[in-house]
Parts: sequence; structure tokens; C-alpha cells
Amino acid sequence: MLTQPTLDKLMAMRLRGMAEAFREQQETADSQRLSFEERLGLLIDRQWNWRQNRALERRLRQGRLQGSACVEDIDYRTPRGLDRQLVRSLTAESAWVREHQNLFLLGPTGIGKTWLARAFAQKACRDGYTALFQKASELFRSLAVARADGTHSQLLYHLGRVDLLIVDDFCMAPMTETERRDLLEICDTRYQARSTLLTSQLPVASWHARIGDPTVADSTLDRLVHNAHRIELHGESMRRKRGPGGGKETS
Repeated sequence: MLTQPTLDKLMAMRLRGMAEAFREQQETADSQRLSFEERLGLLIDRQWNWRQNRALERRLRQGRLQGSACVEDIDYRTPRGLDRQLVRSLTAESAWVREHQNLFLLGPTGIGKTWLARAFAQKACRDGYTALFQKASELFRSLAVARADGTHSQLLYHLGRVDLLIVDDFCMAPMTETERRDLLEICDTRYQARSTLLTSQLPVASWHARIGDPTVADSTLDRLVHNAHRIELHGESMRRKRGPGGGKETS
């Protein structure tokens, strides 16, 4: 059998996983003992896994998650009010994302909100969902730039379509008129259709004042708070306790 032409055709058809498996089968004596159906099944499995891994890499890259946070590395030993059962129920196949629910991570600086948000997002990506992580300041800055260069509608469409939108450091500063209008439009588009994860140093009760306009704040929070899970963290800064390189969960 002419192996190289077959490999070339598989690569030309972008069946890289199958090509790699086929090459390995040709080089392994044990594979020659397998039936045609068994060898074909192994080739298809490799191609399937290759495509799934590529898709996951793409979701993680486009999600801008940074770092290597994952739910398996969550620190439950440090006392900070983190409910293991709640976290497990949320991360089991990312059911909360599937059900288009929201999640709030609340607590003081250094308690691990950002790291946890990235871990939840990374699990969602592994479960097949798209995600996008942005600091609140970066989000509003991107929207302002998009408004100036004529891509505002495109950006709003993208923000409305991603399965899980993570906004870090939410309500750190009072919002401008433009910011709260953009936020309302995003929340309105995503309401009961996509999931939003917010991290904030402020309790939910303080968000209304930071958004500003009472009518807009009411409309926005009604869409965010409805059907939302809350994880309220407390305790000392984990950064101070761990120091540089003091553990897997560090942000």
C-alpha cells in the first residue's frame, strides 16, 4: 500500500488527527493484528479528539482567560465562605451556563474572585461553550472606541452572542450615561438567552447607585439579578497570605 499518498490526501482534507493515527498504525506491529473495522474506528476516534481539542484551544484563546485557572485547583482549605457543594453543582457540565443563569462573585480585593471567574469560564469552554473575559474598564473603553470607529453595533452583537460574558471588577466606579446605556443594551440582549458572570468588591445592593440613573439601574439589575447565583467571599487577602508563588490559586 502506498502510505505517503494516503497521508498527503488526509492532510489536504485537513484530517490531521486521522493522518497522525494512520502513520502510527503503519509503524506499529500490533495494529496490523486489528480488523479493518477496529483500525477505522481508531482513526475516526483520533480525528474526533483532534477536532475537539482544536475547538477547545480556539475557545480558550478567544475567551482571553489568561493563566491556567481551573476548577480542579480551587482552594477550599482557606476559609473564605466558598461552598464546595454549590461550586460542584454549578460546574457539573456548566449547567448554569446551559440554563442561561448568571453568577456573581463578591468579596474584598485579593480574595480570589478573578481567579475563580477564570476557572468557571475555563470549565465552560471545556464543556463546549464560548466565553469572553474582560475587565469592566476595558469593556467600556472598547465600546467607546467602537462607537468612534463605526463598529459599535458589531461589538454589541458579539457581546450579546457569546455564551458566557465575564465582567471583572464590576461597578468599581460610577458609570457615565453612555456606559450605563451600553450595559443595559448588553443585559437586555443576553437576558434569559446567555449567561453573565460578574465579579465585584461591592455588594449587589450598592450597584444601583454606581449605575446611576434610577430607571436604567432598575432595568439593568432586573435583568442581571433575576435567576442569578451569588457567591459571597470574605476573609483576608489570599495574595498576602500566600506571597509570590504560594499556591495554584493566586489571583
